[in-house]
Amino acid sequence: MQSPEASTAANPTQIHLALANFADEVVGTLARLFAYVGALALFAILALAGLGQLPDLRDDQPAAKPGWAIADRSHPAFALSRLDTSEKTASYTIFRHPEGGRRDVMRWAGNADRPWAELEIYREGNEFDVTRPAAAGLAIQMGLVAATALEQAGLIDTKFGPVALFRPSGTADGSPACLGYLKRNEEPPLQISGFSCQGDTMPARRAAIACTLNRLTLLTSGNEPKLAEMFAHAELKRRACDPQGSSPGSADWLLGAANAQLRGAL
Repeated sequence: MQSPEASTAANPTQIHLALANFADEVVGTLARLFAYVGALALFAILALAGLGQLPDLRDDQPAAKPGWAIADRSHPAFALSRLDTSEKTASYTIFRHPEGGRRDVMRWAGNADRPWAELEIYREGNEFDVTRPAAAGLAIQMGLVAATALEQAGLIDTKFGPVALFRPSGTADGSPACLGYLKRNEEPPLQISGFSCQGDTMPARRAAIACTLNRLTLLTSGNEPKLAEMFAHAELKRRACDPQGSSPGSADWLLGAANAQLRGAL
């Protein structure tokens, strides 16, 4: 028979063994749990990477902002009478920006749907970048590389006042290059720009642009009374014009035949 002293010595040993076994089970359970959670996280990362939806967690990457989008439900705010009697395909597209800007773009195409003329009325919103040269956007409108230098090709007088003309730099004098034009208005903040390839000579194309702007009318100003006032004042200065620049009165629309003093790379 076991003595009382031996029983007393055996009990602590059994307790220590039980506690050690329990600790081993807890550690093993925690290890298996961490391994399970880690495996799930790894599968989730691989799935996101495979779908191309892994988010960029770098703080130096700004969130993408929505840009210009076609506004199919907006109604045209401007109109332009036919430029000449030839058959041209016209389109009217409205773009809106989430920060308030609106662009009304009219385009005309000639043979083989090649661009023949374009007129854009840009009502500026908070997205307008005052540091971006206006001529950079004009070069893109004309189908040129943004870095292509434009040179001034004089001024024309319109019902909106003097309008600057531009052409690709290096264009030889007298060549019938397409002409770009740009008119900025501070109040209301508005920009009229575009290009025209109408006419066989430089004077004819200058006169055609003047006639285009003279025929531009406002259909609706919405909630912009200053826009309505601008066009009302412009109508008071409207004159008849010859798009070919052949009539004696058309000379009044041109501020000099070439305005050579205004030329230079832009």
